[in-house]
Amino acid sequence: MILRFSVFGTPIGVERRNGVWLAWHPGTDGKRRPCEFIIPADVEEAELVQYLGDLFHEDARSGHDDVVAR
Repeated sequence: MILRFSVFGTPIGVERRNGVWLAWHPGTDGKRRPCEFIIPADVEEAELVQYLGDLFHEDARSGHDDVVAR
């Protein structure tokens, strides 16, 4: 299952495959660009919003001040 997030305004896709989290930036043309960060395998799905918020909290700005599952 593909999970979609808005991380302080930046769209991120996340998928668990073979016990490993894979994250990417979705392109407008349908292509995916791998993200340059790692989500540890022991992070549970229910913890992803908090993990992404902790990882990217410095990117918060007015109007984009949270992480939201889409």
